This record gives sequence, C-alpha cells and structure tokens, in this order.
Amino acid sequence: MSAVAESIEPILHAHIDDRLARRNAMVLAVAQALAGGNNTVIVSTASIVGAVLAPDKGLATLPITCMVIGMWLGTLPVGALAKRFGRRFALQTGSLFGVASGLISYSAVMQGNFWLLLIGTFCGGLYAAAHQSYRFAAADTASEAFRPKVVSWVLAGGVFAAVIGPQLVIFTKDLLPPHLFAASYLGQSACAVLAAIVLVFVKVPPAPAEKRIESARPLLAVVQAPRFIVAVACGVASYAMMNMIMTSAPLAMVGCGHSVTDATLGIQWHVLAMYAPSFVTGSLIARFGVERITGIGLVLVGLAGVVGIAGISVAHFWTGLILLGLGWNLAFIGATTMVTQCHRPDERNKVQAFNDFLIFGSMALSSFSSGQLLEYVGWTAINEVIFPTIFVAGAMLAWLAMRKPAAV
Repeated sequence: MSAVAESIEPILHAHIDDRLARRNAMVLAVAQALAGGNNTVIVSTASIVGAVLAPDKGLATLPITCMVIGMWLGTLPVGALAKRFGRRFALQTGSLFGVASGLISYSAVMQGNFWLLLIGTFCGGLYAAAHQSYRFAAADTASEAFRPKVVSWVLAGGVFAAVIGPQLVIFTKDLLPPHLFAASYLGQSACAVLAAIVLVFVKVPPAPAEKRIESARPLLAVVQAPRFIVAVACGVASYAMMNMIMTSAPLAMVGCGHSVTDATLGIQWHVLAMYAPSFVTGSLIARFGVERITGIGLVLVGLAGVVGIAGISVAHFWTGLILLGLGWNLAFIGATTMVTQCHRPDERNKVQAFNDFLIFGSMALSSFSSGQLLEYVGWTAINEVIFPTIFVAGAMLAWLAMRKPAAV
C-alpha cells in the first residue's frame, strides 16, 4: 500500500460501507445509461447539424466544443453544490440542464439558429459535468480495494448508453421533416427526465463535520502530489484525445462519402468500446495494478491513431473508434482510481472537481481544434496529434511506476 493510501486509510474507516457502495453503483449505472444516451445524441448529431447551420464550415464542431466547455465550467460548481447540499442535490441540478439542453437544441434546429444550438449543447455540457461525477459518488463509501470496481460498474452503464443514444438518433432523425435530428433532441430531454427519476434512489452520506475540520488540507497541498499530477496527465491524455477524434469522426465520415447512418453506427461502436470493458476493468486493476492497466489504455489510444492514418474506409473509421474507446476505458478508469487514492473523504469534492476541471478544460481545447484541423489540414493531422500527447503521459506514468511506494 502506498504512503498516500496509508495516510488516508485510517480516516476512511468511518465512511466505508461496501454494501452501500455496491447499491449506489448499480443505481448510478442505470442513471449513467440514460444520461450517457443524452451525451451520445449530441456527439452523433451536433457536428453534422453545425456544418449545416454554421456561417463557417470550420465552426462545424463548435457545438460539441460548447458542450465540452459546459463540462469544464460545470465541474467546480458541481463540486461546490455537492459539498454544500450533498451529492444527490448536485446531480439532480445537472439533470435540469439535461432536460433544457434537448429542448433548446430542438428549438435551434426548428429555427435554423446556430447560436441557439450552441446554448443547447452548452447546457448539455453542464449536465455532463454532473453525470461524469457519478463515478466518484459510487466510490464515496467504498474501501480502497473496492473503489476500482464500483467506478468501473458505474461506467458500465455506458454500454446501454451506446445503444440508447445512437438508436434514438437513427429512429428519430427524420420524424419531423425537413428538420433533421429535431425529434432526436426531444428524445434527449426524455432521457434526462428518466435519469433524474433514477437518481432519487442514490444514498451517499456526508463526511462527519469533526473529521472535516481536523483533517482537511489545502487543495494545493493535495494536487502537488506526484500521484495526482500523473493521474491528471493520464486523464487529460486519454479523454482529450478521445474527444478530439470522436468529435470530428462523424463529420469526417460524411465528408469521405459515408452515410449519416454509418457515422452514427461508428459512434455507437465507439461508445460500446468505451464502456463494455467496465465490467472487468476494476478487476484487472485489482489484479495487475493501476499503472499497468492505465499504460495499456494509453497504448490502445495510440493504436487508434495508427489505424486512423492508415485509411478512410468505413472499416478504418470503425476500427479506430473501437480501439479509441477501449483505450479510453482502461486509461480513464485507471486515472480516476489514482485520483481517489490522493484525497481524504473531507477533501473529495474539491479534489475530484479540480481533477475534472483540468480534464474537461483540455477537452474544450481539443474539441475546438479538431474542427479547425479537419477543415484546414485534414483527418490524418488530427490522428497525428495523438502520438506526442500519449508519449508524454506514458512517460510520466512509467516514472511513477518506477518510484518506490514510500515516495509517492
């Protein structure tokens, strides 16, 4: 056990309840399936709608960038709300924005208003900031050994999101002709309503006040730890690169002559690959170690870039997206697990929110740049960006793994 874990473990005993953690993980997995379906609708449609409505084709991915900016700017408020009013209140506040996102995006399509679409996807990002924290909510009462499993179980709900979102798009995209995807956004709002109902059953006790006063450290003291820095680096590399490719892939596929259905199914396979391994990722981390599994994930993200450069057939796009999803799953769950090893219970909201603030901030940059890169230098250049990013994160991870545990 690392020195960080040893310093935290005595404080955790008052909060550990693996049975409650298991129950919450199951509830949150269902909510994740519905909330993730909301996200998948935006990813599958927004760049295509943006290409039609935007005044400049280079702004086609700006709606998804606005979603990511919403995720970025929403992370710290979600953490503050969770600390002040509790996890469930923070998550339900996010659900309200999920409902608003679909309704506003529907109005944007009906009116042909690009700027209104940006507001709608921004609200979707605020919602995503809330449901991205589902994984931390499940880990709140879990023991150190059980944390990777509950985190991965929650993310496993994304397997169903991978079916719900794309199939919702495929079956609703033409229901309100000639307004492509208008009905899809109404379905997106319905998913958020159902997720809010499920969240009623989440139970996460707050940290005792006396422990909070005695043990809370300044945020700077926590985030300077090498383990936290490496965890953020791996989270940024895996999520930012995944988002950059995923954001531009539907538009690139359509631009290469493939159908909207092919592009949507490509995203479906990608999201399935993102979440399907979650059923076993926690067990793999427990058996082989978090650094090793995270490293394998980074390698798979790099392989996705290789496939993306190799060709532009449907098979190339789909294979690359699948590898990208698999790599993201291993690397991101690994990075999340490392973050939970860096803080005490009374520090969890601010540390977790700061971690997501950094990750989603990098995603905003990658999302916006993907549209510019695709428009002006092409699909190959987007894939080439992966390699230096993954190399830096992998080198930092290797350095951490070689350190003596007592020095972490």
